[in-house]
Amino acid sequence: MTAKASDLFIECLEQEGVEYIFGVPGEENLDFLDSLSRSTRIKLILTRHEQGAGFMAATYGRHTGKTGVCLATLGPGATNLVTAAAYAQLGGMPILMITGQKPIRKSKQGRFQILDVVDMMRPITKYTHQLASADNIPSRVREAIRLAEEEKPGATHLELPEDIADERTDSRPLKISVARRPSAEEKAVRTAVMRMEAARSPVIVIGAGANRKMTSRMLLQLVEKTGIPFLTTQLGKGVIDEAHPKFLGCAALSAGDFVHRAIQAADLIINIGHDVIEKPPFFMQNGGTEVIHISTRSAEVDPVYFPQYELIGDIANAIWQIKEDIVPSPAWNFDRMLEYRKAEVAHSASISDDQRFPIFPPYLVRQVRKVMPADGIICLDNGIYKIWFARNYQARSSNTVLLDNALASMGAGLPSAMASAMVYPDRKVMAICGDGGFMMNSQELETAVRLGLNITVLILNDNSYGMIRWKQANMGFKDWGLTYGNPDFVKYAEAYGANGHRVEDAAGLPALLKHCLDTPGVHVIDCPVDYSENDQILNKDIKELSAKA
Repeated sequence: MTAKASDLFIECLEQEGVEYIFGVPGEENLDFLDSLSRSTRIKLILTRHEQGAGFMAATYGRHTGKTGVCLATLGPGATNLVTAAAYAQLGGMPILMITGQKPIRKSKQGRFQILDVVDMMRPITKYTHQLASADNIPSRVREAIRLAEEEKPGATHLELPEDIADERTDSRPLKISVARRPSAEEKAVRTAVMRMEAARSPVIVIGAGANRKMTSRMLLQLVEKTGIPFLTTQLGKGVIDEAHPKFLGCAALSAGDFVHRAIQAADLIINIGHDVIEKPPFFMQNGGTEVIHISTRSAEVDPVYFPQYELIGDIANAIWQIKEDIVPSPAWNFDRMLEYRKAEVAHSASISDDQRFPIFPPYLVRQVRKVMPADGIICLDNGIYKIWFARNYQARSSNTVLLDNALASMGAGLPSAMASAMVYPDRKVMAICGDGGFMMNSQELETAVRLGLNITVLILNDNSYGMIRWKQANMGFKDWGLTYGNPDFVKYAEAYGANGHRVEDAAGLPALLKHCLDTPGVHVIDCPVDYSENDQILNKDIKELSAKA
């Protein structure tokens, strides 16, 4: 029995367990849309911009490990997915982008709206393909999703032309294959364990590739057995509960702070899930501290990263093998590392009670941490506040601090929070956005209200592109070209049917945050912030204090 190609496409997605398709359909997607309308398993999430749809699909992929799917038409619809594709590709989030196209066998519209989308997507995806035959849909969908989810996860793309979507075919969906990642070689594990046992002050660094559920469990067991302290990169936050006494901090800056002083106190670095898309958490030097690289892929060598030992394979299994084999050494000494951590905690506490207005960032971070439960999710857009939260916000479990330290794109905070609320409707979710980043996808407030989501959107308002302005000042340039005006965010939120709030003073911030988190619906908070001491707090004071610790 034959089926329409677009119907088969939807059946293939159902077979893969797809729950949502986020997107903005166009004329070239109408066959696909009609087929989707009859699906009982997949829900269309109509967004206001393709970029928002892509960010939502990527966040769904990050939370679940399953491929998030997004939809756009040809031409401008497809180009609007480019940033989201790069966001997912660099950040290790599995997504499948589906775009339409004019008929490829017979067209009467010349080159209107037509560009080579497949070629455009090639540098920023793991796989991109134009479907030229309905018969190939099952194999191409299976391949696209297989590659999207295979380590390192990332972006894939399929183009479905109008005439192919309308074809008839007797092809059927393919079943999902069962695969197991290879394990690290036993001799390599034994070598790594011997080096760890012989070290005086080993330290564990947790990176983006370690942010997986089983890896989290195995790492905690390793730390509990050995007592080796650990730190994280920005994308490794929460892999182990940061309330753990062996937590040393997050390498949010490039060098010179408490965390990097702790790394300098180590004579062996066990680097787990390192990904070169992040800013390096440390810089290697010839003759310097040795590094054990544990990842699904061999190390990408560059001038500041050339590890001496490598364990390649399933990370969780490699950590389990180490944990089973290692005998903790009585000669290990972590006093210096833990002293640096103690100094950082004391320093953070000393500045986090400052109730100046506009709001002082350390105070803001502390109040958000107080009101968020352990499993609450914060989704950060990109700006200087990302460093404050990476450094000072204690992540209690994996994927509860969603930030982008890969592409570092603005505009992702709100869509990420929306997808998080869909995946985890019973958990507290907060988007934390600069005013600039928020306005890049603020139209998705309508989508959030329409979907009945429960989210709080905290807008940090300084009427400028604050991070670039800070860099501009640090480089000795005059303050120019980076300030703007904002709408009344309270009225703006209300115009979309959301609840608008404004922070009037520091003392009222905690109660307002709690009210918004505890009250159903979409809440938008306009929070003026004071970034005047960024340089002093993030650079000078911390370097001086850490040098004395």
